[in-house]
Amino acid sequence: MQILKLYPECKDNVWGGTKLKEKYGKKTDKDPVAESWELSFHNDGPTRLEDGRELRKVASEKDLGENCKGFPFFPMLVKFIDAKADLSVQVHPSDDYALKHENSFGKTEMWYIVDAEAGAGIYLGFKRPVSAEGYRRAIEENTLLELLNFFEVKAGDCYFIPSGTIHAIGKGCLIAEIQQNSNLTYRVYDYGRKDKNGKTRELHIDKALKVTSLNAYLPSSFRAETGRGILLGASKYFSTTLLKVNGETALTADEKTFKCLSVVSGAGELDNKTASAGDSFFIPAGKGEIRLKGDMTVTIAEVRKYYVGIDLGGTFIKGGIVNDLGEIVLQDKAPTESEKGADAVAENIAKLTAKLLKQAGLGVSDVEGLGMGVPGMIDSKTGTVIYSNNLDWTDFKIGEKVQTLTGLTVKIANDANVAALGEVKFGAAKGCEHAVLVTLGTGVGGGIVANGELLEGNKSAGAEIGHGVIVAGGEQCTCGRKGCFEAYSSATALIRDTKRAMQAHKDSKMWDGYTLETVSGKTAFDYKDSDPYAKAVVDRYIEMLAAGLTNIANIFRPNVILLGGGVCAQGDNLVKPLQKLLDRDLFAGEMGPQVPIRIAELGNSAGILGAAALLL
Repeated sequence: MQILKLYPECKDNVWGGTKLKEKYGKKTDKDPVAESWELSFHNDGPTRLEDGRELRKVASEKDLGENCKGFPFFPMLVKFIDAKADLSVQVHPSDDYALKHENSFGKTEMWYIVDAEAGAGIYLGFKRPVSAEGYRRAIEENTLLELLNFFEVKAGDCYFIPSGTIHAIGKGCLIAEIQQNSNLTYRVYDYGRKDKNGKTRELHIDKALKVTSLNAYLPSSFRAETGRGILLGASKYFSTTLLKVNGETALTADEKTFKCLSVVSGAGELDNKTASAGDSFFIPAGKGEIRLKGDMTVTIAEVRKYYVGIDLGGTFIKGGIVNDLGEIVLQDKAPTESEKGADAVAENIAKLTAKLLKQAGLGVSDVEGLGMGVPGMIDSKTGTVIYSNNLDWTDFKIGEKVQTLTGLTVKIANDANVAALGEVKFGAAKGCEHAVLVTLGTGVGGGIVANGELLEGNKSAGAEIGHGVIVAGGEQCTCGRKGCFEAYSSATALIRDTKRAMQAHKDSKMWDGYTLETVSGKTAFDYKDSDPYAKAVVDRYIEMLAAGLTNIANIFRPNVILLGGGVCAQGDNLVKPLQKLLDRDLFAGEMGPQVPIRIAELGNSAGILGAAALLL
């Protein structure tokens, strides 16, 4: 399917105006024009194409994308709203209530303010907590508006309205609305207004009382910069991104979701199709790169999946909301407080998760689950920390505990393994079936991905990359053995050997810039071109690192070996000589597949992204 211009169903609600005709050029006999349903598979107003066919009868499962397959019907509805008069005060039920009582899904929505007259605004949520009795009395006494927040609005503002939130659009607002595919509304106050047939419009007070949140409403300020624009709102049913085009830019339609692009202001082109203010287009999943030209602001509605990623460290818990493109749309951290015990740490993880979800406007049902990287020996199948010296834990079922506290599906793995998976899914090894990450820090850690999945060994206790011996009877390793890869190739080993060289050679130029107390992993590299002793340290380090990497390459024959850690800041000074030695010693040489060495890309984000990738 190609990109299709959409022809909306228009609605003539009594509160509507003329802007959708005058400003957006909607062609309809309806008067007034209150709404135009730009993207709709709903029976009350399906979107059509230029030839009159309904989009819902033309678009295939492939066109809609993988992310739509889990829904019983099309998940969203996109519309423009022109309020010449105030809309009724209303509330939408949650999915749980609507499915039980209405044989329908509920409705969460978001509003992007396209234009607003002076003084125009919206009613949204209660100013302070109210009782059910006080709510009903205010409806009966026509004082309900006094209990509600009134927000004066301007073009560019955005509001996310979860189901259960009482609300009303005020007169003078022109709005782009993205919502669940539902037309279920409980009206509680309508100013005594009559419909076009002269009848007072029906109210649904008893139902509304059962579904309305009576808590004080706090508006969300969530906006996230992504590589595709500004994410304005997210749920499992829709995600909305605002993109400002000034000149020419590209947009990619991946295979996971369709996109509905609506021009809210300005004009331009969409893959050589004329795009004017008010136009909407359906972009099928998997379409690939699309070129946008002109001076225009567009909203992009699509169906993305979201995950919670947790990187559990000894000092801090880092967490983030991650989408299926590997974008961290929101992140935060909290103290680990391991000294308070394992249960307290689990509670801190749950609190951080709840904070992230609230800030992003997501509910538990909007995310696919929670992935977590944990230091130590981890049984990922049972979600158990068998042993972690960093946290002083033994046989702690953290997966089960966090799942109980959050209500989310939880998967865990060793933190180094998680980082490797993150690089494969979203980083330097993206697209590779087989990859090994080697982290060069205090020790040597890492992870192995084979056939796209973590290779963890029996009870996830394997993949201890740093503890294969490369020099029998050699340097003492922290694990108790001698001659381990870690004892020669960690940053700790590099610092040790640099200090030894300086102590043995008082004429070394390394003394010009460093003392034994300030030596770091970069010291020998800084002087390798001017000091033979520094060069000897670097050459020896690269030789031993290459020996370990060649062992890894010969055992696993990955598509790529990734290096992480501070030493990797040396870039080509490290990678090029390593690659030369590995190519020389690789089993079967050029007769077999080659194994390139690359620097890992994700850095401090690897833990959060890799944890989320456990759920993909």
